[in-house]
Amino acid sequence: MNQLEHTDHHYALVGEKLSHSFSKAYFDAKFANSKSDGYNYRLLELDSLAGLRQKVQELQLDGFNVTIPYKEQMLHLLDEVDPTAAAIGAVNTVKVIRHDNQLMLIGYNTDAPAFLETLRPLLRDWHRKALILGTGGASKAVAWALRQLGIAHRFVSRTPLKHAGQGIDTVAYDEAFQLADSHLLIVNCTPVGMYPHTEESPWKTPAVLTPKHLCYDLIYNPERTRFLLDATERGAATANGLAMLHRQADMAYTIWQA
Repeated sequence: MNQLEHTDHHYALVGEKLSHSFSKAYFDAKFANSKSDGYNYRLLELDSLAGLRQKVQELQLDGFNVTIPYKEQMLHLLDEVDPTAAAIGAVNTVKVIRHDNQLMLIGYNTDAPAFLETLRPLLRDWHRKALILGTGGASKAVAWALRQLGIAHRFVSRTPLKHAGQGIDTVAYDEAFQLADSHLLIVNCTPVGMYPHTEESPWKTPAVLTPKHLCYDLIYNPERTRFLLDATERGAATANGLAMLHRQADMAYTIWQA
């Protein structure tokens, strides 16, 4: 008897490269602690989202999380999208509903409220402007949260002209350091510095950082990225993405169980 035959509920993390992820360990522990029997959570590495619906059916998934680089692409494959996820333009949680052997995929974004909740206690009066490193799905969730908090922001991109043409307030990386004296919150939404490339940093000018800066890295593996280590050396406050990971996972779990 295989695992699918004796397991009632199936969940997954969908992404391109997942060896760095803590999601499976977290959900395994969460289900065990809730005494929820008959489930499994798997890491589902995909080169593309082609055939995703067939894969969901084959694995009998009841829900799944979405990570790099598919949070924006996932929008186009869903039957319904929660209004918050639609406003953000990215999805990281999908609930699967079956009816008459037909699948309905409903998309949500738990990244944004999780980021907001974990950022809020760290903010000081002077954190009125932010730089968001990266322009992918995670950065859109961060931008949504910053808008809720009344924090002005600019995106930092390797291709600022491309995004400027889309009406997005974007600056190049080699120019962003000039804004550091007024943008005292810096959020890394790129995978730069993630395991195993732990010596890399998206922020190349740590000398401009000060004790008034708050540097938040969505990466949680390693626990202290080069970006955060450099910021700490300059006296800046820092936070990694582990608390956000746990909070968004808890929110996803609630969605799946509803």
